[in-house]
Amino acid sequence: MVKRGKAEKWAARGERLSAALRENLKRRKEQVRERGDLARNRPAGDVSTPENAEKETRVPDFRRNRGRE
Repeated sequence: MVKRGKAEKWAARGERLSAALRENLKRRKEQVRERGDLARNRPAGDVSTPENAEKETRVPDFRRNRGRE
């Protein structure tokens, strides 16, 4: 049996983590898109007050640098 070196182990770990992060990002983006589609397709009479309408249609912002708001 041949033992792998530390560098090879860390490289393999890094590849696994990178793949997991890419899949997680894809899943989160898809969830945001679905929430946005649901908010746009909701009937107008479905929300009781304008304050609730704004809260329910707001989509979370996952950008790293959001800038000034």
